Amino acid sequence: MKEKVILAYSGGLDTTAIIPWLKENYDYEVICVCVDCGQESELDGLEERAKASGAEKLYIEDVTDEFCDEYVVPCVQGFAVYENKYLLGTSMARPVIAKRLVEIAKKEGAVAICHGATGKGNDQIRFELGIKALAPELKIIAAWRDDKWTMDSRESEIEYCKAHGIDLPFSHDNSYSRDRNLWHISHEGLELEDPANEPNYDHLLVLGVSPEKAPDEGEYVTMTFEKGVPTSVNGKKMKVSDIIRELNKLGGKHGIGIIDIVENRVVGMKSRGVYETPGGTILYEAHQQLEELILDRDTYALKKDMGSKLAQIVYEGKWFSPLREAVQAFIESTQQYVTGEVKFKLYKGNIIKAGTTSPYSLYNEDIASFTTGDLYDHHDASGFINLFGLSTKVRAMKMAEVNNK
Repeated sequence: MKEKVILAYSGGLDTTAIIPWLKENYDYEVICVCVDCGQESELDGLEERAKASGAEKLYIEDVTDEFCDEYVVPCVQGFAVYENKYLLGTSMARPVIAKRLVEIAKKEGAVAICHGATGKGNDQIRFELGIKALAPELKIIAAWRDDKWTMDSRESEIEYCKAHGIDLPFSHDNSYSRDRNLWHISHEGLELEDPANEPNYDHLLVLGVSPEKAPDEGEYVTMTFEKGVPTSVNGKKMKVSDIIRELNKLGGKHGIGIIDIVENRVVGMKSRGVYETPGGTILYEAHQQLEELILDRDTYALKKDMGSKLAQIVYEGKWFSPLREAVQAFIESTQQYVTGEVKFKLYKGNIIKAGTTSPYSLYNEDIASFTTGDLYDHHDASGFINLFGLSTKVRAMKMAEVNNK
């Protein structure tokens, strides 16, 4: 019997061309695995395409709830944002995909896993670090980095398939390079390759509209959280994946969550892309609005640092690492009392606060009010400021002494 290879299969031209390439160059039995993180219509017709290209079988594995509950929620709780803008849509999905690829590889007794990520991107790192962490014994084949891979364009891949008797509905494509899951969709290529160009949003957007084309009337939304986990939207209790679906509709309608970023990839280059994350942007902001009522100053400050560290860890593909576990453990410990209700208005790309309540709120009106109350005596501030500013005053005195010599 031939040895088996697991191919991370998206159904696109790249991974479709890899099927006959693997059979020809490695003489493997090819098992395709499409891991569904909420790609929706992108899954249509995959089984017929994979088998027509020479795959022995195709697994379509729905991990959407696992993705949302175990990968998205920790990032929301940590407010993990890469380089101040990117909400990690692709980055968060790669570890759960790698995990399922490994599980199928072990089930099938495969000796290798193959992916179609290019040698220029971050995904090759994320896939391979995940596989190495979970199954170090498996061989990894990165087609685009393989010396046996000679295709360098869409046209050459189409010709390769035709030469192997595979006639597929692919053509020279003038569309963007996209990655989609339930959390977001990314766009690269075409006019975006030059940072001097404004994005053609009318041609580009998939999940919603630009703020200019959003309704002229705002829309109020209410959300609840329990221990940092979203539990309902507008009074309707839902699982996390359905909450994201609902927020995607609301956010897309009102032009929420569109970012244009030039980011620093792990491999050293800068890349420009436009990301649509309508529901995720709302979820991050709603969680922040609630959390700022509840966390004390020192914990809030350190948690901000931990969120940035978590974003870096996830972006770099190090999900299956002791550091991620430790950072996540800290973040989860801060979520014990992040329970309450958040209300906001969506209006032309903006999320506008409209009231936040929590039984664990540390906001005390008796203290915060301009009216003097029993809990705060204005005179107490004098001694505090004297001590808090003592080092500043001492240094100023010393500098004056030095300068007067």
